[in-house]
Amino acid sequence: MKSGFREKLLDGRRALAHLIHVWHERNGWSHKVLPALAECLSLGTVHSSQISNLRNGKLASPGPEVFLALAQANALLHKGIEPFKEHLAKLHPALLKVLLESAVPLLDDEGQPISAGLFFEIFLGMKPLPSCFDWFIEESEAIDLSAGLADYFCNGRSWRNCREKVMRAYPVKNEIRRDRFAAVMAGLRDYTAEELDGELLDLHATAATLNVGEFANGTNIFLEDLRSRSSKLKVEKT
Repeated sequence: MKSGFREKLLDGRRALAHLIHVWHERNGWSHKVLPALAECLSLGTVHSSQISNLRNGKLASPGPEVFLALAQANALLHKGIEPFKEHLAKLHPALLKVLLESAVPLLDDEGQPISAGLFFEIFLGMKPLPSCFDWFIEESEAIDLSAGLADYFCNGRSWRNCREKVMRAYPVKNEIRRDRFAAVMAGLRDYTAEELDGELLDLHATAATLNVGEFANGTNIFLEDLRSRSSKLKVEKT
């Protein structure tokens, strides 16, 4: 029982770390964004060091205000920043600029913002990650997955011949991420595992728009299909 208890807590800590990591990577946020938002709008107390440690799975006993702040910030982002846009413009214009560039919330499998209770239960290992976030990409496979992306989205055609269509399908507006995606597709660089974690939901959406691969049954099936294709491509090149 003692071993099971400890394993459950470790699994929960890792799961929440993954969730916080994906949230930040997908938006291109620093660890200061959520604490600043929580402070400006009186959503609860959470410090940038706590966000960093949560993301790294090193925060052993966060207080209830941490989960409350995360959930309330998430709920507000789900509604959109328009209602508090003017307030942030006066109080924290730098934060507003960051949120205008990207402010994607964390949604569960029903499309609802993840609540304080679910954040807490995931952290304790009492609830699994929503299936739309239930994946882990190892650093050792990131290069192969990166190499397989162009073949996956272009269906064997050259990047030059499919670039315009694929870039239209890629739903991200952030220029840094778009440039990085294009560079990976062109074979000029590879994603790291951390970057792929933050990209996976949007890569899945890209596959759906292009109507390629196994995208219809969720992010996990898409990732497994990408893994399979990347492995085959690696074998063909050896």
